Amino acid sequence: MASGFTLAPAADAALLRGGDPKTAARFNKAKDTAQDFEAMFIHSMFQQMFANVGEGPFSGGPGAKIWQSFLTDEYSKSFVKQGGIGLAADVQRELLARQEIPAQGTQ
Repeated sequence: MASGFTLAPAADAALLRGGDPKTAARFNKAKDTAQDFEAMFIHSMFQQMFANVGEGPFSGGPGAKIWQSFLTDEYSKSFVKQGGIGLAADVQRELLARQEIPAQGTQ
């Protein structure tokens, strides 16, 4: 991970203050995309973790797997909102670098 790189709202606002509106929009789009990617990754991890939970003679039935999927989806979104596992920051930095938009702490 890059040291000093953050997705904190205050840092984002400081970076974009007085900047080009198109750059700000692309920066925010990269941030949202990176967080969505991290949520998808965490959701996949949770699905594997809960794969055999509730199996057996007293399991929750056929509908339990559907609700379990909703639960893991909400868990993953909650994790990302609380800072995640650090994947979103790296993905956002890479997306911005590919668009030649400077990210805080990478210059």
